[in-house]
Amino acid sequence: MCRLALKTADTPFSPYEVLTAMEAMQEGYDGSGLGLLLRGIQFEDFNYKGDLPILSGIAHNEAALQRLNSYMEERGYELKYDHEFTMTTGLIEAQDREKYVVRVYKEPAKVDKSVEATEQRNMDIRLDLRKNGEDHGGDLTVFSFWPQVVMIKEVGWPLQVGDALGLNDGRIKARVVMAQGRQNTNYGINLYACHPFFIQGISTMTNGENTAFIPIKEWLSGKQIPGYLGYQSDSEVFTHILHYVVKKLKLPLEAYKHVITPLKTEELDAHPQGEFLKGLRAVCRRLIIDGPNAVIGTLPDETCLLTMDHKKLRPATVGGKPGVWAMASEICGVDAMIPDRDRSLDFQPMREHTVIIPPDRKEMVIWSQFDQFILPQAA
Repeated sequence: MCRLALKTADTPFSPYEVLTAMEAMQEGYDGSGLGLLLRGIQFEDFNYKGDLPILSGIAHNEAALQRLNSYMEERGYELKYDHEFTMTTGLIEAQDREKYVVRVYKEPAKVDKSVEATEQRNMDIRLDLRKNGEDHGGDLTVFSFWPQVVMIKEVGWPLQVGDALGLNDGRIKARVVMAQGRQNTNYGINLYACHPFFIQGISTMTNGENTAFIPIKEWLSGKQIPGYLGYQSDSEVFTHILHYVVKKLKLPLEAYKHVITPLKTEELDAHPQGEFLKGLRAVCRRLIIDGPNAVIGTLPDETCLLTMDHKKLRPATVGGKPGVWAMASEICGVDAMIPDRDRSLDFQPMREHTVIIPPDRKEMVIWSQFDQFILPQAA
């Protein structure tokens, strides 16, 4: 199993706070990797207004860094900020780390600034740079290229990685932080296999094992949609399914649960939207998960979600108060992030639930598959 932790707050906070939650749950994973996603970024030494894309990754040698520089310059991207981590040597096992890249870029003036074109362009750049690294023996690893998002992935124990990168120095803060301690049960260690996963502003991380991985991967790959690739982890498909539901099918977030764990026919017979949901189940049948899985995710507007499969063998808890909420694999993880909450209001979702923390963070929304949701007019 892995361990997951997410904190979302109105006021930006240090990612180190979430690493303390990972430390509290350390018996649940083996220290083979840490993945962090920070959303709603605040830099101490740069006035970041949130509209410029941030590149996150690792240049493993000087040649890779030079290729990265050349790629961005040739396409007219102007480097506005280059974050230098407060490094402590000797804490990272890997030796081929020329530079942990967190860079803010200004887009070229003469590009299509529409939302759709910008989102496609940002993803294409990430995929191009990833392929560039793979074509050169894996010497350049790129996790994201997106406004308001920083991603950090490294091999090792969470607090050790946090100490190595100086993440407790307050120079990077965020309104949403996702963290996953990866137990390397199925594959060789690969930074691309480390959760959270990311595509066009959408990110998820998972605790469990996706036993329906192969048919889901084949179905998604067969769609020939840019970005549906990689799959060094069986959990990456959860991110792509969420992307497919909200970006391609243009359905509301609640539909995600109906796609990955649809209700039984007799339950849909009694559902007020049963006919639509039966059709959705038929069209997306290959995306049904088996589990056991707990899935935590975030959307570009800072919406946070937690859901799980029907087996419910990977529990998770949500707790908090207006303005600050936490999700974690164990209650002790929530305790570490928000110790002063009313614990009697904590919630552990059951097989039909999706827990949603809206961007305003006023309350947690507990949504059931038996509830109606608003469908787009064209649906």
